[in-house]
Amino acid sequence: MNALSDRINNLSTSQTLAMAAKARELKAQGKDIISLSLGEPDFNTPDFIKEAAIQAIQDNYSTYSPVDGYAELKDAICRKFKRDNNLDYKPANIVVSTGAKQSLYNICQVMLNPGDECLLPAPYWVSYAEMVKMAEANPVEVPTSVESDFKITPEQLEAAITPKTKLMMFSSPCNPSGSVYNEAELTALAKVLEKYPQIYVVSDEIYEHINFSGNFCSIATIPGMFDRTITVNGVAKAFAMTGWRIGYIGAPEFIAKACTKMQGQVTSGANSVAQRATITALDADPSVLKDMVAAFHSRRDLVVGLIKEIPGMKINTPEGAFYVFPDVSSLFGKTLRGVEIKNADDFSMYLLEHANVATVTGDAFGNPSCIRFSYATSEDVLIEALRRIKEAVTE
Repeated sequence: MNALSDRINNLSTSQTLAMAAKARELKAQGKDIISLSLGEPDFNTPDFIKEAAIQAIQDNYSTYSPVDGYAELKDAICRKFKRDNNLDYKPANIVVSTGAKQSLYNICQVMLNPGDECLLPAPYWVSYAEMVKMAEANPVEVPTSVESDFKITPEQLEAAITPKTKLMMFSSPCNPSGSVYNEAELTALAKVLEKYPQIYVVSDEIYEHINFSGNFCSIATIPGMFDRTITVNGVAKAFAMTGWRIGYIGAPEFIAKACTKMQGQVTSGANSVAQRATITALDADPSVLKDMVAAFHSRRDLVVGLIKEIPGMKINTPEGAFYVFPDVSSLFGKTLRGVEIKNADDFSMYLLEHANVATVTGDAFGNPSCIRFSYATSEDVLIEALRRIKEAVTE
């Protein structure tokens, strides 16, 4: 008899975290591994945010925080939504959580019943599908390709909708593809959704500031979408605060209340000191991020250029986040250094073992033709990683 629940036995391990663990293990054995597997900025949290955290410690912010977040932080989030996204949320629409990951999990738990369907434009972030399954609902992939810049069309959206569709969950800028939906594209998708008032949209905007397209559009600003969109964001990526664990949502009040109820039984309020520091981060002018965004922009250009020189890799030019998602399917069926490459999993493992570079298989993101590289590391490291990959493939 298995002592563990079916729920945990059926749950997939996060492939990004698994690959990062494997890379660390090989490093510990003395192998010179370059890890391009984790989605984490290689910058430090800005000093003005750290100072706010130190001040919060001095001010004794050391007791339980309200389940849905400090009132002052919720006010700051409302100001941020208005300033950056032109969204008019009130504090009653906001819930602060232990990272945007918890925000997404809360949403799945409060919105989905067994048998409901959640549409996932693929590729999608690794945890979406598993979160949907944990709510006993069914993830429905809507496939895209490098040719379409990994974006779905209104026709594809319409074709995927059934009477069981309850949610559509997507990220823009997207992890893993870096794709950014523009206002016209979101308006076209909203036109389809207009006909199906029972469907809510979860818009994961954690990478909004790491965006090279010059503009960013939240789907909640499209006419008719505000009352059926749950906007998810956080400070992890833009402010290099991955370990601070603060995410938040802007949502219709009944959904915000439900998420607060859920969180009240699971974790209660998020870290008190991190919340105080987040007030300072969100009130800062986004221009404080321009040097970091410029560094990512120049790395993107470098990486896209170098990948184009590698035989068998097909790549687009992503407009945001810090990932590239090349299609490597033309290598499937080939034998490299005695290793048969049957799929993206094989190729990702081949690169780890024969090029000493950790990547993540596209399979984890619902696109088995691709692999994901994170370029959140220095240009020297990226040049060396892609030199190794080119050598391992060219042979």
